[in-house]
Amino acid sequence: MITQEHLKELLDYNPDTGVFTWKKTVNSRAVVGSVAGNQDCSVYIRITIYKKKYAAHRLAFLYMTGKWPNKLVDHINQIKDDNRWVNLRQATTSQNNINSKKQKNNTSGHRGVYWSKKSQMWRVQIKYKSKHRCLGGYTTIEEAAAVYKAAALKLYGEFAETQQ
Repeated sequence: MITQEHLKELLDYNPDTGVFTWKKTVNSRAVVGSVAGNQDCSVYIRITIYKKKYAAHRLAFLYMTGKWPNKLVDHINQIKDDNRWVNLRQATTSQNNINSKKQKNNTSGHRGVYWSKKSQMWRVQIKYKSKHRCLGGYTTIEEAAAVYKAAALKLYGEFAETQQ
């Protein structure tokens, strides 16, 4: 595993842009001054150092703190290739999952809100500690969305994804 000292010998990291550039030429693709890394199929930036691939967001954590993250590194704005230091934070698996985009099968347009044909109301539910909790039924979608948002902020804090 690479150390912070060795990383800083090979690469520069700009915390304002999130971009790594090579300080040393290590192969024909890694030339001094060139941008390090490529997007993988999941859109994360991967940087290969001596035939080992590293996630750029994890390298940024090592570069800035001197330690490997002991948890996942979460992209606050959910943009997987935005490795600016202000956009990165350590997270547990559950915190990382909470800070995710709404599901593709969401028909209400609001996280945690769905239309109940049976009750003819907008229903709200939230998952916390592996359990689904019903937060009631509401006549307007705006009211239901506000109830979800308040509960998410209370339960998940800074990791709550409340944007629509």
